[in-house]
Amino acid sequence: MQLHDVWFVLIAFLWTGYFFLEGFDFGIGVLTKLLARDRREKRVLINTIGPVWDGNEVWLLSAGGATFAAFPEWYATLFSGFYLPLLLVLVCLIVRGVAFEYRAKRTEERWQRNWETAIFWTSLLPAVLWGVAFGNLVRGVKIDAHKEYVGSVLDLLNPYALLGGLVTLTLFTFHGAVFASLKTVGDIRERARKLATVLGLITAVLAVGFLSWTQVEKGDGSSLIAMIVSVVALAAALGANKLGREGWAFACSGITIAAAVAMLFLTLFPNVMPSTLNASWNLTVTNASSSPYTLKIMTWCAGIAAPLVMLYQGWTYWVFRKRIGTQHIAESH
Repeated sequence: MQLHDVWFVLIAFLWTGYFFLEGFDFGIGVLTKLLARDRREKRVLINTIGPVWDGNEVWLLSAGGATFAAFPEWYATLFSGFYLPLLLVLVCLIVRGVAFEYRAKRTEERWQRNWETAIFWTSLLPAVLWGVAFGNLVRGVKIDAHKEYVGSVLDLLNPYALLGGLVTLTLFTFHGAVFASLKTVGDIRERARKLATVLGLITAVLAVGFLSWTQVEKGDGSSLIAMIVSVVALAAALGANKLGREGWAFACSGITIAAAVAMLFLTLFPNVMPSTLNASWNLTVTNASSSPYTLKIMTWCAGIAAPLVMLYQGWTYWVFRKRIGTQHIAESH
């Protein structure tokens, strides 16, 4: 395995970590409308991710930075071709961060309600758009001989990619509902478990369709194994949730996401961005990568920094591991 292959795997790992962690806090944002019955319960849900949501976004920054440094041709074509959807994701993440910080700065109900509405929409839209983006990456897009995207935004809104967007939305919301049941107490915990069952069943139908379509069009033996792991883990998450084993349910829903992302990257390799115009114009781990010297320096830096970041983030989750409920929310905020 050469260094460009290693960095393809590392980038896949970073995206997996991002979708595992940011997935449940996107889900919590969506659940502020679907699960919470009043503003106090919304505050409970927001507080479950309050200490960790910003740390979860580090994985996105790392994935983007690693792509820029390790595969500059991939980064350039991706960000120019997917400019509008990625800009919308960026705007959503900015507004979402502001909403978390500003919501409690004033006590007026209208002020807080507006920011809570912003949290909902800026969680829902990225959850859909990431699925659309990765659906197009796997399916392939219009790339010419000069490694430039020559399609339009409408080309990205194809049935396969849109189904991918629905899968990520429902899967992240299910993941968030399981996390909510793991992190809360009282009535909201029970309702989160019940809603997780419904969301999990919807996710199962959509995910099996999307992953089967992917396997038929692009898959091989390794991607089939990843698909089976994802489906089995989703079934296990539903079973554990039904039995009230929230920790196991959350772990299994996380494995579902990890295996699904692994399947997409397995079907992609050795390409990083296939061309639908001519297979010889595909961007691959070879023709899109940086020099071996650059990759070598990056590998040393990542080997030192990545474990430290992961240890710190794991410590954060341990510190804020306790459950919360409406009784922990002060009346004045």
